[in-house]
Amino acid sequence: MATVLITGSNRGLGLEFCRQYVREGWNIIACCRKPEQAFELDKLAHQYNTIRIEALDVADFSQIDVLSQKLSDVCIDVLINNAGIYEDKREHGFGKLDYQAWIKTLTVNTLSPVKMAEAFLPQIKCSEKKLIASISSLMGSMSDNDSGGSILYRSGKAALNAAMKTLAIDLKEQSIGVLIFHPGWVKTDMGGTNALINAEESVSGMRSVINSFSLRQSGSFIKYDGTLLPW
Repeated sequence: MATVLITGSNRGLGLEFCRQYVREGWNIIACCRKPEQAFELDKLAHQYNTIRIEALDVADFSQIDVLSQKLSDVCIDVLINNAGIYEDKREHGFGKLDYQAWIKTLTVNTLSPVKMAEAFLPQIKCSEKKLIASISSLMGSMSDNDSGGSILYRSGKAALNAAMKTLAIDLKEQSIGVLIFHPGWVKTDMGGTNALINAEESVSGMRSVINSFSLRQSGSFIKYDGTLLPW
């Protein structure tokens, strides 16, 4: 039975990944900062005994190392770096930037996915699928940026794209693949109610890309529907 580890599993896309993968018979390692407050995830875990909930704050790299040690005997077919934050505020635009919020954004949105890949590399290597998927955003595309704004979020996702592209090259010899996803503008707590698609459609599309993945696609920046995106 295949295994997927998902960060930020308590809501939004992460929770929907859990819902869809568990219905397909996968083992789920669902990570979130506060499991005691993850009521929907807990409810799902009571329905399916193949969901394992683990406490993890991805901004705390020591926690990542501890969890990797705890799961040292588990082979992870797909690692989904889904946890992310949006810290841009109107009152803190250019000229009044909040640099501590920027550091926090880079830590969670850029550094932690790389740390997850590094810490769980042995578990990924021993699996059949051998895939790292990171949830980025079209807002990380520099050629698509014609509106400005959201400098914290944009820079964090652009850096994530660059880091994952590099990992794709560095890990290819080990037959480990890397995908970089734009999930679309999704109706979640982060995406808001004006978004264009729901989490079910977004995750279903990304899962389809993951299921059909081949190593030649590694390092690609892909929309949830499989469309290649500009850097």
